[in-house]
Amino acid sequence: MKTEQQISENYTERAVLVAVATPQCGMGRVSEYLDELAFLLDTAGGVCEKKFVQNLPYPDPKTYLGSGKLDEVAAYIHENQIDLAVFDDELSPSQLRNVEAVLHCKVMDRTHLILDIFAKRAQTAHSKVQVELAQYQYLLPRLTGMWTHLQKQRGGTGMTGPGEKEIETDRRIIRDRISLLKKKLEEIDRQKLTQRSHRDQFVRVALVGYTNVGKSTLMNLISKSNVFAENKLFATLDTTVRKVVIENLPFLLSDTVGFIRKLPHSLVESFKSTLDEIRETDLIVHVIDISHPDFEEQISVVNQTLQEIGAGDKPVIVIFNKIDNYKWVEKEEDDLTPKTKENITLEELKQTWMAKMNHKTIFISAKTKDNYEEMKHILYEEVKKLHIQIYPYNNFLYNLEN
Repeated sequence: MKTEQQISENYTERAVLVAVATPQCGMGRVSEYLDELAFLLDTAGGVCEKKFVQNLPYPDPKTYLGSGKLDEVAAYIHENQIDLAVFDDELSPSQLRNVEAVLHCKVMDRTHLILDIFAKRAQTAHSKVQVELAQYQYLLPRLTGMWTHLQKQRGGTGMTGPGEKEIETDRRIIRDRISLLKKKLEEIDRQKLTQRSHRDQFVRVALVGYTNVGKSTLMNLISKSNVFAENKLFATLDTTVRKVVIENLPFLLSDTVGFIRKLPHSLVESFKSTLDEIRETDLIVHVIDISHPDFEEQISVVNQTLQEIGAGDKPVIVIFNKIDNYKWVEKEEDDLTPKTKENITLEELKQTWMAKMNHKTIFISAKTKDNYEEMKHILYEEVKKLHIQIYPYNNFLYNLEN
């Protein structure tokens, strides 16, 4: 096996992905989760060599997989010089230790991988503090396994090794660091609250959605700014706010961090001040990647997250983006099999989802600007309604109406 010293910054780590298919989450759904996990791995700079899935009633509480399947994964890792095993669910500290003892390679779970991506993507002091806090909160209960290399001496009177003292020292250091980071974030939260209070004369609009649905591209298009956009997960971590004017109507538009399945709780907690931007917004623009094969579940994940952070009752505009990437397979005229999302035309899909949604809905391409003017008109009308409700005596709107 390669040592950490042999893995340079330019080395692409080769990994296997591991998941359990339960009766509640079948093989088809797990396959989609592993595809997303592979995308996360690619974003972090690794490459997937093989995927392992085991059907179980529930993940084994000791080793996540059954012993036979875990031995199969270990054999593949040894034979193919694999550097990393990534598990799709969060592993408990004991599961992590037990799995590492069998696989003899670096082991990560989905939470650890997402935290690693956030750490690489963090640019501002604010996001760096948020990510560092989440990392320490994740690390603290998992320290024990990291000190096994110090426990050379075995049990017995007078045989306590240095590992126990060292780990307690590190736990204390990490707890102190967590307390310090929480104080820093409280100060940042106060600063952010002050900043938001100065924007009260404007309607606030927030772009939200699953990660990598094109929010930053849309932000650049509407605000004529240069927000970083890339075909990677979590390209945007820091909330970017721009003043936008449509037909002489000004408002504030913010681009927010993307959501994802199984978003680590520690990240939700540490990114509280960033998510406050969504909580305190007047209008949510929910951006959806219509070309993604699993966009329905992504909609559900975003709606659930909005409910969890207390923003589920906000007015919403739904934007189905990337219609230029939408693909479908035409059925034969005599094909009597039921239609699926793979062979529904875009026009049929539009009718279906526009009927389903209780919000203003528009299908666009931020990349090619298809239906962009219609989207701007809908955005203008919704912001105008809110402006009249929130600022009924605003002279600007009075002049606009007359």
